[in-house]
Amino acid sequence: MKVKSTLKVIHEKNHKGRRGVTKGQTYTRLVGWPEVIMTDRVRLGRASYKPGTYEQLHWHPIEACYYVISGHATVRDINGREYPVSAGSIIYAPPGIAGAHEWEVKESLELIDIRATNETNRKLQFTVDKKTKRSYIELHELAYRDAISFKSHY
Repeated sequence: MKVKSTLKVIHEKNHKGRRGVTKGQTYTRLVGWPEVIMTDRVRLGRASYKPGTYEQLHWHPIEACYYVISGHATVRDINGREYPVSAGSIIYAPPGIAGAHEWEVKESLELIDIRATNETNRKLQFTVDKKTKRSYIELHELAYRDAISFKSHY
């Protein structure tokens, strides 16, 4: 019996990073993206943060898992509790507001971002007002993630 291999090897150097969701962040699409390689259920990318980058308190409607490759940052939860992270740290954020988190990058930070979906329109990020706990997402972010359309259906 002859089996045709489906194994894929991806070299990050062959894929250009693009702006992330936060100023100071660059994101390189690696697995689960149409321009790289589509997968059934997983999406993986590499996020790079410049020193001093701050990503507001936010949550996702899907699980988010991050593996820190290098650098240092402080991650805060919805209650303001701080977690120092560095190389080898794993941050798991369950879906929903209880999994809300924010980043304060101390020095350049590199991490692998893992999501259990390859659907861009489900990889949303809702900003949280710390005082009221109200959540929102900017219209341009919905458009950037293909989660909204103004096309007429008539």
